Amino acid sequence: MRAVCGLGSLGLSLLLAATTLAADPASMGPPFTVPVDSDGVQRTTVILDSYSYQPGHLIVEKGKPVELTLKSVTTLTPHNFIIKDPAGSLAVEQDVSAGKTALLKFTPTQAGTFPIYCDKRLWPLPSHRDKGMEGKLEVR
Repeated sequence: MRAVCGLGSLGLSLLLAATTLAADPASMGPPFTVPVDSDGVQRTTVILDSYSYQPGHLIVEKGKPVELTLKSVTTLTPHNFIIKDPAGSLAVEQDVSAGKTALLKFTPTQAGTFPIYCDKRLWPLPSHRDKGMEGKLEVR
């Protein structure tokens, strides 16, 4: 019984240590202009990893549809991809289970720069956004 409890404590300690590592803000990388396919849709893949999006700074054109393939490369931790404009011109949210892929479609109607973030959290720990899982969408 004691060995099982020790292993459980070790597992919990490792989980807590892993969830306290924040993403390096420099990991957002350079701005990435999402290419427009021949059908007029702006398409790319975004990798969701432990507390980061790659690419983390997307540039798209106003008024043209956007399709983002959201690919989670984590093995245990679910994430989401949220963009919410306080003025209400853009509001999208897509959950992505660990190791899964999801397709997010939207059409931005207003120019501006909007935060991208993950609000998932393991209570009582800080949210993934608090740990650095943020990016930005620039609409031109």
